[in-house]
Amino acid sequence: MELLDKTINSYFDVWLGPRDPRVKGWLLLENYTPTFIFSVLYLLIVWLGPKYMRNKQPFSCRGILVIYNLGLTLLSLYMFYELVTGVLEGGYNFFCQDTHSGGEADMKIIRVLWWYYFSKLIEFMDTFFFILRKNNHQITVLHVYHHATMLNIWWFVMNWVPCGHSYFGATLNSFIHVLMYSYYGLSAVPAMRPYLWWKKYITQGQLIQFVLTIFQTSCGVVWPCAFPQGWLYFQISYMISLIILFTNFYIQTYNKKASSRRKEYQNGSTAIVNGYTNSFSSLENNVKQRKQRKD
Repeated sequence: MELLDKTINSYFDVWLGPRDPRVKGWLLLENYTPTFIFSVLYLLIVWLGPKYMRNKQPFSCRGILVIYNLGLTLLSLYMFYELVTGVLEGGYNFFCQDTHSGGEADMKIIRVLWWYYFSKLIEFMDTFFFILRKNNHQITVLHVYHHATMLNIWWFVMNWVPCGHSYFGATLNSFIHVLMYSYYGLSAVPAMRPYLWWKKYITQGQLIQFVLTIFQTSCGVVWPCAFPQGWLYFQISYMISLIILFTNFYIQTYNKKASSRRKEYQNGSTAIVNGYTNSFSSLENNVKQRKQRKD
């Protein structure tokens, strides 16, 4: 394993240049192998989990879901607050910020972004809960792609560009996750479900987040600083892939549902009209029959 780690690290150093020494020795960052193994295990569970659960009763998981989602809500709120205050303390430039000019604020950002990276490992549990509850329709290509890639992308970010311009997407995503995990935590309580109205707006917020991240990242391309350009181009490409997948999800989930509801409403209205017509016809027939009896 040690030989494999050294070989992989040497390849990365050749391709990407020297790593940021400030994260040397940090948990899970020294070598790529653990992150890769976690990702492979995640994909194996996604593949084998539904097969294992096929003939089993779904688990409720209600209590642990409330605790899990509350924990991720609080963690996301902490990361959002620390990132915002760190950016303000370091006087970060919105248009382009390198990785070595924020002083102590850079270290604050790095520490928070490590938690952001680690949260992507915790969030694998989202999928595992779907499997245990047999909500397999929620395990979409978008869901698996997003979860499997984020942990790996952020391992590279933390080793080469752990602060500076990297802060923006993580800050927006932490804010969206406060809304998202609070929603999921409350929805685990049946009595709260009728009062939850903002699910649709979470997806809209995610799409806005991706567009804003592309805009902010593009600023670093147009008005460059010492932040590596290759990372900016990669982030723009990844955000475009998420926009495509999330837009498709939004259309499939909300636009088609709204269309089907309109059809159901129209069909229901027709049935009611027909019902009244039939009732009126039967009433008219009854009147005629009574007249005939009187005669």
